[in-house]
Amino acid sequence: MVEYRFLKACRREPVDVTPVWIMRQAGRYLPEYQKIRGKTSFLDLCKTPELAAEVTVQPIDRLGVDAAILFSDILVPVEAMGVPLEFHEGKGPLLGKAIRGQADVDSLAVPDPADTVPFVMETIRILRKTFEGRVPLIGFSGLPLTLASYIVEGGTSRNFIKLKTLMYQAPEVFRSLMEKIARTVVLYLNAQIEAGAQAIQLFDTWAGILTPGDYEEYALPYTRMVVEGLRRDGVPLIHFANDCSTLLPLIRTLPVDVIAVDWRIPLDVASGVVGQGVAIQGNMDPTMLFHPPAKIAECVRDVLRRGEKTASHIFNLGHGILPPTNPDHAVAMVEAVHRYGKKA
Repeated sequence: MVEYRFLKACRREPVDVTPVWIMRQAGRYLPEYQKIRGKTSFLDLCKTPELAAEVTVQPIDRLGVDAAILFSDILVPVEAMGVPLEFHEGKGPLLGKAIRGQADVDSLAVPDPADTVPFVMETIRILRKTFEGRVPLIGFSGLPLTLASYIVEGGTSRNFIKLKTLMYQAPEVFRSLMEKIARTVVLYLNAQIEAGAQAIQLFDTWAGILTPGDYEEYALPYTRMVVEGLRRDGVPLIHFANDCSTLLPLIRTLPVDVIAVDWRIPLDVASGVVGQGVAIQGNMDPTMLFHPPAKIAECVRDVLRRGEKTASHIFNLGHGILPPTNPDHAVAMVEAVHRYGKKA
């Protein structure tokens, strides 16, 4: 049985080299991805297992990262709940169901993944066969707060006024929505684990819009519901929240294996907050990849140096890789991690 360094690092076990992968590593910065994407819509790409598997493999072949992450979108289970979903170039996701009252929440389903999103599980099964003995496969989902933000706002938002208005003026409706999303995410992730996902990353992209007090009251209970509802059977769980520095003491209370942090907090500082009982993932600023390769290597060494203070370190960017990034610069980053992250 292969001992993958990524999974060992998730479990805080000794590794030969600091493992590295990249959020959004299968995506628009890769010409080979653009070639496939030019022939189909984004949602059709997510829903066609053979194509989704192909683009998942692309960064493994090109970059030499230590883990693959399933190519999909966090809004796939939201569409399965009965929310119309479209993607338009330059505008991001557009969701077509307003949530203003309890009747709107009641109209949403808690879908069976086997019936509504079987393509996700089929993609996972294809990838497990493809990657066997090479790299482990990470499944993922958005967390309730982030998914609720898209549903209530109807897409992305600058200030999340609709979401916070619902939260403050109709808290019982908001909680009902969050509970229904949490139940959906639990079913969705358990199906991914059953299909063969070897680790799970939970994305709470918009957690940083809340004060610590609001996060503890309105978001954390539903994240905990997800985490405690998973039939993990040893599958490591990674929690990522963007702009999360002030939330780390609360996130640390979750029974997860890895806490991923953005670039706004140094890893040694983050480690001081969360302690030695959890691994840390991160956290180079994605824009650092616009530097020349020699400077990228310096940035890598700084992150690795700070990562030495953690119980276990998985190298990643502090958020997703940006579309204008030169793929060769991503390769330079991965090579630098493997060069300078060797253990004595």
